[in-house]
Amino acid sequence: MHNRRNFLKTAALAGGAVALSGLTGCAMGSRPRGHVVVVGGGYGGATAAKYLRMWSQKGVDVTLVERNPQFISCPISNLVIGGDKQMADITMSYTGLRDTWGVKVIEDSVIALDAAARKLRLASGGELGYDRLVLSPGVDFMFEQVPGLEREEARSRVLHAWKAGAQTVALRKQLEDMPDGGVYALTIPRAPYRCPPGPYERACLVANYLKKSKPKSKVLVLDANEEITSKKALFTTAFERYAGILEYRPNSELREVDAASRTATFDFDTVKADVLNVVPPQRAGDIAAGSGVKLVNKRWVDIDWLSFESVNTPGVHVIGDAIFPAPTMPKSGHIANQHAKIAAAAILNLLAGEAPNPEPVLMNTCYSFVDSKNVIHVSSIHQYDAAKKVVLPVPGSGGVSAAANELEGKYAMAWAKNIWADMLV
Repeated sequence: MHNRRNFLKTAALAGGAVALSGLTGCAMGSRPRGHVVVVGGGYGGATAAKYLRMWSQKGVDVTLVERNPQFISCPISNLVIGGDKQMADITMSYTGLRDTWGVKVIEDSVIALDAAARKLRLASGGELGYDRLVLSPGVDFMFEQVPGLEREEARSRVLHAWKAGAQTVALRKQLEDMPDGGVYALTIPRAPYRCPPGPYERACLVANYLKKSKPKSKVLVLDANEEITSKKALFTTAFERYAGILEYRPNSELREVDAASRTATFDFDTVKADVLNVVPPQRAGDIAAGSGVKLVNKRWVDIDWLSFESVNTPGVHVIGDAIFPAPTMPKSGHIANQHAKIAAAAILNLLAGEAPNPEPVLMNTCYSFVDSKNVIHVSSIHQYDAAKKVVLPVPGSGGVSAAANELEGKYAMAWAKNIWADMLV
């Protein structure tokens, strides 16, 4: 057990090297050629762009289309909301992709995909052709399922902060402006959603801030799920340390929001908050959801796990939070990084006229802060099952913290810095 935990931690800090096997075309000296367009510069897209260039020895042209001028990390952003980090700590440049790896970085949005013609239309009016396309659009929100949040005006008052950026800063300011004795209420949608432990981590970090700065205040965690969906025992213990400040209520599915009064309505309760933080139900990002690729449950993209190619749209590969998850596989930044490497290897093999690796392996490590220093984690390894044509967890491979501690906090920050470098440098 001790050796397995050490392996998982070491592999996590290395950026998940176990996913790199199977790059047969480049390894044998074959030089794939072509143009790959990557849409979305997050944990998945940035990694895919870099590794396509690196593994092809810069033989494949890569264009990254990203609407934001800089990468902002969702993992670690809860520390900004809790007041322990600044936005500068989670914001990085795409300069390394452009200058070191020769990725053409376009700051724009894709508004249409013509898969038959293998062309994209950009918001700026231009078009991009491709030989292979990687969509890494993350998630978009199903506000139509949250009556009262259909309009942008309401959403500017009741924040989600589930995409790191302007709303991260705005939610932090709402907490700073909240009076001592106020109520912060966080609603959690039914799984699956981006970053399963993220809401519980946020609740801990907000409670930690209020305990120190506004001790008369209260945190209400209103979870649509029957129980804590990730690291249940560890978060239960963490919540106990905030007894008197933090209250957890499962089976609390949000029915309606009154943004003007910051009131949330549930089946058997109504909650009025000083700061109402609603994490809405989610689906694949707009460009994937509206592109004609096959969706599961009208929400998540159905892919071939050997190549991450859409099951019904040749040449279009989808990675990250947008895909229908394999059993027990979370929608996490680390998993998106792993998706990207398997997809990049498969694309280069396909461009070289070869089949993808038939036995891909992925791993995940997810750290969660319960205060500014103490951290818990969960790790897992997943391997492709040829009979079931899906990626399944490797029996006995999982690891979990014994308890929150400061050493895990050092691992967490090392993980973040290493994976950011793995993507962008």
